[in-house]
Amino acid sequence: MKFQKICVLGLGYIGLPTASTFATHGIQVVGVDVNQRVLETLKNGGIHIHEPGLRTLVEAALKSEKLTVSNQPEAADAFLIAVPTPFYEDKTGEYNEEPYKLADMRAVTSAAEAIVPYLKEGNLVVLESTSPPRTTVDLLKPILERSGLKAGTDFYLSYSPERVLPGQILRELIENARVIGGVTPESAQVGAELYETFVEGEIIQTDATTAEMVKLMENTSRDINIAVANEFARLSDRFGVDVWEAIKLANLHPRINILTPGVGVGGHCISVDPWFFVEGAPDLTPLIYTARKVNDEQPHFVMALVQKALGALKGKKIAVLGLAYKPDVDDLRESPAVEVVKLLSDAGAEIRAFEPFKPQGSSGITMSETLEDAVKDSDAILVLVRHKQFKDIKPSEIEKMTLTRLIIDTVNTWDFNAWNQAGFQVYRLGANKL
Repeated sequence: MKFQKICVLGLGYIGLPTASTFATHGIQVVGVDVNQRVLETLKNGGIHIHEPGLRTLVEAALKSEKLTVSNQPEAADAFLIAVPTPFYEDKTGEYNEEPYKLADMRAVTSAAEAIVPYLKEGNLVVLESTSPPRTTVDLLKPILERSGLKAGTDFYLSYSPERVLPGQILRELIENARVIGGVTPESAQVGAELYETFVEGEIIQTDATTAEMVKLMENTSRDINIAVANEFARLSDRFGVDVWEAIKLANLHPRINILTPGVGVGGHCISVDPWFFVEGAPDLTPLIYTARKVNDEQPHFVMALVQKALGALKGKKIAVLGLAYKPDVDDLRESPAVEVVKLLSDAGAEIRAFEPFKPQGSSGITMSETLEDAVKDSDAILVLVRHKQFKDIKPSEIEKMTLTRLIIDTVNTWDFNAWNQAGFQVYRLGANKL
């Protein structure tokens, strides 16, 4: 099928790179977003997302006039839905008499409803947003069929999950294997033809629900593996073991690959996607649920480490390095580092945070524009994110900025022995008997 024009609904971390990539490969693209600030930023030549190479790509797409942005869809050959699918914060629902989280599909619903007036015979609709199993057939399909057209017969309907790593999105969009799940084999085939525009990796066709499962299984597996690493850190503190050394030695085994512990799990994928399984089948997911609980509780374990280092927290000045959910990105969504800061603040600590990739930080957190401003007059330096910029800091640099010699390193950022020899007292996650 020949695609001359496509409409991408949602210009976030996935939608904007995807729209721009299609545009720079010669397809006319209308990028749609309901956030007026996002649209104005793009129209004025800026971008609202930090991602290596993205600014250059977006500028090229806009300059070529192959990419335009709007607050509503237009008639097109294909429609891609790449809107957020968070969960309800109030953890509505019950799992073994405990609360669990429910998927918030309102943005997907709104996007589908916006497409209906423009949908015509022969069009393709692709859902890219991470969604609970059967979303494509049980939620999206009935909405789109309000047009009077039948999915799989009059128009094509597919699901294709994004499977990219922040910081490498532009490369992985092109190079990674792509899964296309259709409500019919023909829908999967047409979806594959669309992504052949720029995807160099293998394109695998399947049914829509299997494609939904694939994405959730990938992130759920990682969440479980991180949970066991975090429990190993807790056990190491209990038994007086250095978890970082223990993991390094265990991973010498050819069939073992233990991940590293940290302050929890964040971002819009790994910390969210497992809940979609729990919601859909709570009776079948005790392991997934428990792993989620372990990782959600990890900020409290970090809090205990800070209390061990500082004692009573009321009035203590803590310099926090890093708020992003993972190293070298500006994404604070569901960040466990932000949760740690909130816990510390609630306990009476005075926080000054430095996040080089997002200087404005998060609501309610006092931010510093520079590392020096964050650490001056502090009682302790708490490292929550292993940004490369932080890894390169030497003890001599910190000595010039502050009198404090107390370091709490939750992500094994700095060489423990080197900082100790320089006169710093270093507390590390998973290496201090609590």
